[in-house]
Amino acid sequence: MTSEPQPVPRPSEAGPHVLQILARKDVLSGLLFVAVALAGLWLSRDYPIGTALRMGTGYVPRLLCWILLGLGTVILVLGLREGQAAHRVSFVASTAWRPVVFVTTSLVIFGLTIERLGLVVSILLLIAVGAVAARELRPVETFVAAVVLIVLSWGIFILGLGLTIPVWPEW
Repeated sequence: MTSEPQPVPRPSEAGPHVLQILARKDVLSGLLFVAVALAGLWLSRDYPIGTALRMGTGYVPRLLCWILLGLGTVILVLGLREGQAAHRVSFVASTAWRPVVFVTTSLVIFGLTIERLGLVVSILLLIAVGAVAARELRPVETFVAAVVLIVLSWGIFILGLGLTIPVWPEW
């Protein structure tokens, strides 16, 4: 019996295509986290770090960037280890863009209104616009989330850290 030689697979047939790998949600999320972390580390490279007891302006941003870099790396590696059909991103689904648009818009609105409208109104706008991103909008839960966020933000930033953020609009 003679065995026929097996054809050598081309590189595109040998394994998953690069675009197929990049279409996995975990891979994309991991790459995004790593990119943001590396950008943050690069931008904060000249900030003084200080010590744990006497933190400089770069201490917390760099710490958060290192944590984000580690998290992104773990998510990226796990995404690369998953099967080919696992958690693919659908680029044609219009519903996938709804959360991105409304959450981003809510953050921009918060940033633009915090100084003029104060903490309470800005957080209410943040939660209200961000809640539109969810399909199942529950008004009671949304209101409770807003109240909890307002109380926590007031306690941490105004009472705890002593920041001079207006609580109410100053007209």
